[in-house]
Amino acid sequence: MKLKKLLKNWLHPFLYPMPLIGLFYLPRYFAHWFKYSKAAKDQRIRLLDLQPCLSDWTTHTPFDAHYFYQGAWLARRVCAAKITKHVDIGSSVLTISVLSAHVETVFVDYRPLKVSLPGLTSIAGNILDLSFADDSIESISCLHVIEHIGLGRYGDPLDPQGSVKAAHELQRVASRNGNLFLSLPIGRERVCFNAHRVHSPITVLKMFSMMKLVEFSYVDDAGQFHENKPVEDAVGLEYGCGMFHFQKL
Repeated sequence: MKLKKLLKNWLHPFLYPMPLIGLFYLPRYFAHWFKYSKAAKDQRIRLLDLQPCLSDWTTHTPFDAHYFYQGAWLARRVCAAKITKHVDIGSSVLTISVLSAHVETVFVDYRPLKVSLPGLTSIAGNILDLSFADDSIESISCLHVIEHIGLGRYGDPLDPQGSVKAAHELQRVASRNGNLFLSLPIGRERVCFNAHRVHSPITVLKMFSMMKLVEFSYVDDAGQFHENKPVEDAVGLEYGCGMFHFQKL
């Protein structure tokens, strides 16, 4: 077990965030290790306990713009709407863990989340066959999810119409005048098998024909956030993140 842990600690920095980039920082790591060991005479640093972190020496804190901004976008709108119960389908668990501190949240995922946290209920579910009645959910979110459906990446069945079917199911369970908070990659339409699909923002509007658009925000190709903008402003992106606040008609 100790050998397995050691191998994991040493292989990870050479594979993440970019393969082999850790090699460039290895000389600095050894130089710091020897310098620290010499200064910390009373601290024994065992070889088996080494865990190199080689790529964190940056001038700014790195982050994924899509996930950072979509979580902030969702939380602000759910809180502003004074919603008492919210249902999320498959979004980032870190976003949901924080959201559940402010509103009772039911989290549904194809791969059940095994946690115990006040304000959060986690259940297994399939976005193509949700266990909710028609017109039953007042507030629902699905962030960076439907673009994956039907590609088999998460063990789900292959289906070229996966995103379209997921969109239909989300609209089915939303209540009349209920809110749907959706995000997904927007830009040049394509299938990046088996990672995700990318849709034009105009196509997304057509997929959600049972709803009206309340507000649209997006992250552009450079990672900049644009809040409450016309959908047309995001046409022509290569790989952005569209955030759509819909309301069911």
